[in-house]
Amino acid sequence: MKALLLYPRFPQSFWSYNRTIEMVGLKALMPPLGLITVAALLPQDWELRFVDRNVAPETEADWQWCDLVILSAMLVQKQDFHALIRKAVQLGKKVAVGGPYPTSLPQDALDSGAHYLVLDEGEVTIPAFVKALESGQEVGIFRATEKPDVTQSPLPRFDLMRMDQYFMMSVQFSRGCPFNCEFCDIISLYGRKPRTKEPSQMLAELQALYDLGWRGSVFVVDDNFIGNQRNVKRFLRELIPWSKERNYPFTFMTEASVNLAEDEELMQLMVEAGFYAVFLGIETPDQDSLQMTQKLQNTRHPLVEACRKINDAGLLIYAGFILGFDGERPGAGERIQAFVEQTGIPQPMLGILQALPNTQLWNRLKKEQRLLEGIGVTEFGDQNTLMNFIPTRSPSEIAREYLESFWKLYEPARYLSRCLRQCLNIGVKAGRRQVMRLPLQKGIHLLLQLIWQQGIRHPQIRAQFWRQLWTIWRRKPSLLNLYLGLCAAGEHFWEYRELARARLSQQLGYDPLLADSSSG
Repeated sequence: MKALLLYPRFPQSFWSYNRTIEMVGLKALMPPLGLITVAALLPQDWELRFVDRNVAPETEADWQWCDLVILSAMLVQKQDFHALIRKAVQLGKKVAVGGPYPTSLPQDALDSGAHYLVLDEGEVTIPAFVKALESGQEVGIFRATEKPDVTQSPLPRFDLMRMDQYFMMSVQFSRGCPFNCEFCDIISLYGRKPRTKEPSQMLAELQALYDLGWRGSVFVVDDNFIGNQRNVKRFLRELIPWSKERNYPFTFMTEASVNLAEDEELMQLMVEAGFYAVFLGIETPDQDSLQMTQKLQNTRHPLVEACRKINDAGLLIYAGFILGFDGERPGAGERIQAFVEQTGIPQPMLGILQALPNTQLWNRLKKEQRLLEGIGVTEFGDQNTLMNFIPTRSPSEIAREYLESFWKLYEPARYLSRCLRQCLNIGVKAGRRQVMRLPLQKGIHLLLQLIWQQGIRHPQIRAQFWRQLWTIWRRKPSLLNLYLGLCAAGEHFWEYRELARARLSQQLGYDPLLADSSSG
């Protein structure tokens, strides 16, 4: 069997970092870990070709060569995903699809002509799919009734990637989250019981990346890295000596719940192992909204204090915020702005609430007949879209607060100021190593680009750029790479806020920033 594994293109979005990636001279942020894990689950006697369309397109020769096209996609990749299915069908190829998007909305893939839907988690469904294919079955939907034991998950096929085209690599330690946030689809996809790999598995994956020549950042893609705190500590205690023996080849970042701040030992182990950053789902500083959406882990302790503890431990904070919760009071956007400024979080991911398929929120709104027809999965995965349900306050008010807040948060001078304050907030332990590494040649290229763009070309921030660069060099030289990486990300966000404004204005039929003269 000759299988062509294709990963669809991402549209420009908050997380795409298009401008920053371009400045570094790369093609994509990180590789599709799910699809290269699928490659490892397929029979060893199959011939495989892997193409990440975010790095380079497949060729017509690839299409002619293959018997089977395999696609994996998230909701945000919808447009290219369906185009690829249709092209494969037109060329007479069999198409198998999987991943979060088809698993959540399987009918969409069927409507475009996919022959095989290999849904849920591949450790269970891929063997069933292969068996059906070998028996001559022409179509099929393969689902799992149980969650697989991830200690049996294979080593991903890292060797299939063009490693030199990515900003960072990715690995996965666990699946699932113990919490019960109403809007989150992770628990519907992966369950509330975190399942973890063995430390030996993780070290084998990291060793594979090391042997292939990777040196730099690795994103541990778990939706909640600390869901099973006992097991994550076991892993970290083995990662620390592994990293030390190899002169710390990788730096790590991950996603975690805010209760990370309650465990000083865990934070210490993460920093010792080489973790430099963590993404937190803060969502809102409004306690009533947190209660409403069942994000109770964020109500146990003051959120500002939690952020301070995580910074003190030595970790940079990225964070997500959402507007549009039921019962939300006017001015939520301003309160998020105030929280971000108070904590110095440089890159707040601000989004408008969407009801994702099969979440508790989706089911509740469907029961209440508040889901809107015609506004739905096309927009899922992006942050600057109209809501796909009827909120409890004016949608236009929510849209205005979103755009006004996003516009102000990513005003260049404010953004750079937060980058500096966040780095100054981060505790630096004795002997702490450099973080957020890039290969020397690409690092020099990025520095020259930054000097030109922000230190010379941009008159509004020129003096600020040089003043802050001197401050970080003088006070926290070990965080210089991290600080410069944050500055570079600003180039993406300053471009993206213009795109967000244009997209939302087009959907609304007017520009919210112009409609409200007080927005500035």
